[in-house]
Amino acid sequence: MGCESLFYSLVLTLTVALITYNIITTTSVVHQKDDLEDTDLIIKMPVERRLFHTALTATDSSYNRWQCRVMYYWHKKLSNKPGSDMGGFTRVLHSGAPDNLMDEIPTFVVNPLPLGLDQGYIVLNRPWAFVQWLQQADIEEEYILMAEPDHIIVKPIPNLATEHLPAAFPFFYITPEKYEKVIRKFFPKDKGPVSNIDPVGNSPVIISKASLKKIAPTWLNVSLIMKNDPEADKAFGWVLEMYGYAIASALHGVRHALRKDFMIQPPWDLEVAEKFIIHYTYGCDYDMKGKLTYGKIGEWRFDKRSYDKGAPPRNLSLPPPGVPESVVTLVKMVNEATSNIPNWQAGE
Repeated sequence: MGCESLFYSLVLTLTVALITYNIITTTSVVHQKDDLEDTDLIIKMPVERRLFHTALTATDSSYNRWQCRVMYYWHKKLSNKPGSDMGGFTRVLHSGAPDNLMDEIPTFVVNPLPLGLDQGYIVLNRPWAFVQWLQQADIEEEYILMAEPDHIIVKPIPNLATEHLPAAFPFFYITPEKYEKVIRKFFPKDKGPVSNIDPVGNSPVIISKASLKKIAPTWLNVSLIMKNDPEADKAFGWVLEMYGYAIASALHGVRHALRKDFMIQPPWDLEVAEKFIIHYTYGCDYDMKGKLTYGKIGEWRFDKRSYDKGAPPRNLSLPPPGVPESVVTLVKMVNEATSNIPNWQAGE
């Protein structure tokens, strides 16, 4: 009886000890969980960046060279900032020979069109340059940003495209439906309505490398054929090659995500806000009260065409009070670039 009592006492002691241990360990786990929640500890999986390669086509003219230098300065400065998917950079030089910027800007030299084929419309070399570059260059990234020398990157650009949906800026003056009769020569009815042609040019566009490889030869062919068609040449004028890209994309069934936030064009766009690129294609002319005098040379002006023979000087004068923020930002960014680019010489 004494042994039996001792046995039950031992079992009871062990049971109590086991229950106590379970309570303690359970409480400890709960406290550990509470501690994790208190510190908001989250294990984040690394996100794979979808880098794009920035490519712009250019000649070896002084006019193009200084713009490319400014553009590349801002690409370098912003490419590794948070939010950027900007990868490599290439100036596709369609002069057929190296120039004096080969050591400063990553450059791939391609041939111009045969003499006379562009009929003085030099931008026809753009699709031909892209065809050659895509065929011959080793491009690591799976996406391409087609840019231009007179673009300034304002903030880091993410990859706005997907594999089958490029991202493009919509231009108000690309209006395919307005020119349906002309466009039907190059975009037959069995390809669908003319509204399938997006109101875009080739730049700025972020597009998959695979899609661009398919589109580029068609873009070249359509542009050349349209240039040789008097009706199309008259209708499209200086934006003919932009229509060539838009039509070529539609012929391949490629549509674009239209991104108005991709770019601004001073002086018409007044604020930078959340945009990614400043395109300084238009002249900016103002009187000293800050009033726009477009079409008339202003008391204060910034127009890239003023420097068609060579680079602008450093430290351009800032606009007078009242001029829109977009124009002020443009001039400040040009000034920063020229102040920091080595061996910048006005007029070169």
